[in-house]
Amino acid sequence: MAGIKRLSMQEDIIIQISHKIKEKRKAKGITVQELADKADVSKGLISQIENNRTVPSLLVLVNIIRALNLDMNEFFNDINQNKQAAKVIVIRKDQYQSFEKENAKGFLYKRVLTRNIKGGPTDIVLLELKKDARRNQIVKTDAYEYKYVIQGTVEYLINNEKFTLEAGDSIFFDGRLGHKPSNIGPDNALLLVIYFFQEGEK
Repeated sequence: MAGIKRLSMQEDIIIQISHKIKEKRKAKGITVQELADKADVSKGLISQIENNRTVPSLLVLVNIIRALNLDMNEFFNDINQNKQAAKVIVIRKDQYQSFEKENAKGFLYKRVLTRNIKGGPTDIVLLELKKDARRNQIVKTDAYEYKYVIQGTVEYLINNEKFTLEAGDSIFFDGRLGHKPSNIGPDNALLLVIYFFQEGEK
């Protein structure tokens, strides 16, 4: 299709590095907190790097690689600088990566795809809300959020205003507004979530 742009080589390498850090950490049975402590950085920074939401400085990257007890040559050995980013990407359901966004009971996130698109990173996620799942605290995200309800009934409290969404409904809002979702239906709910992170915005 005309107008489709593939990822730049630099963006593709960054994605490969972030995935490799997560892969090696999990293979060694190291938690995010343990890696953060060993690399002398915050847990949040490790999480952002692994999920391709920030680019580590050279010093931080070196500290992370050392904290994983990896040889520099070994780490970069299969980072393919000539790899061409695919113009069509198929992600099978067993390739979705589970992750924790905030500590909230009954919130099960699965990352479908993260890509740097013109304007900033875009994160595509499946969120399952177990029956009666609800946040106790208002949360904020440094991104615009799009939510599509695949199944169930979800209530969103955004900036002190309530919105009830049924299957097939969707909502788009600035995640920097205080918000929290609740599953108010009789069964589990499932949402497709897309986060649009804007470059240069904190």
